[in-house]
Amino acid sequence: MAVIEEFGPSIARGFWLTIQLAALSGFGSLLFGTLLAAMRVGPVPALSSFASWFVTLVRNTPLLVVCIIVFSGLPAIGLLNQTGFLVKAFVAVTVYTSPFVCEALRSGINSVPLGQAEAARAIGLGFRGTMSQVVLPQAYRASIPPMVSVLIAMTKNTSVVGLFGLAEAYARLQGLLNDNADQRIQIFLVISLGYVVIVELISAVGYLAERKVGTSR
Repeated sequence: MAVIEEFGPSIARGFWLTIQLAALSGFGSLLFGTLLAAMRVGPVPALSSFASWFVTLVRNTPLLVVCIIVFSGLPAIGLLNQTGFLVKAFVAVTVYTSPFVCEALRSGINSVPLGQAEAARAIGLGFRGTMSQVVLPQAYRASIPPMVSVLIAMTKNTSVVGLFGLAEAYARLQGLLNDNADQRIQIFLVISLGYVVIVELISAVGYLAERKVGTSR
């Protein structure tokens, strides 16, 4: 296809940034989302209240508003002044996605029989040991399908940061469409196909993980 030959390198650079941002934000969201979930079900009321408040606030805030706060609000008060677009985009997407990861994981935690946590405490495990050795491994297995959906939504949400200067795939699309209006349909199809490939890869990894968990039970 002529569009790929002419704009292939530019589109490839955009998708490479999208993949980097999705991988970094996915990892960060899993870590921060797990911490939020542990705080929500933990025995410390202040941490549980903070996690609940944070999840409710961020889940009801549009990603665009979170991006405005990270890209414009934080530098205005002296934070993230010297950081690049990719780091700011990572912070924005991670903060926005972590509450959804938290809730997906919390549903997995609720599926673990209460007796298992009680048995862990009976043999002397504290809260940290009970969560890391008994509850969270089972919760991760139970929450694979909703977790995959969250990561797919997060990957598509990375397109929003293109509005703030990061030249990821969607930003490349806007630039190419502005400069090559006569080829907009072909360019749009190529960019869309790229997103479909990334999403299908995430779905395939989730499906394989789910099958592996199913056969190991």
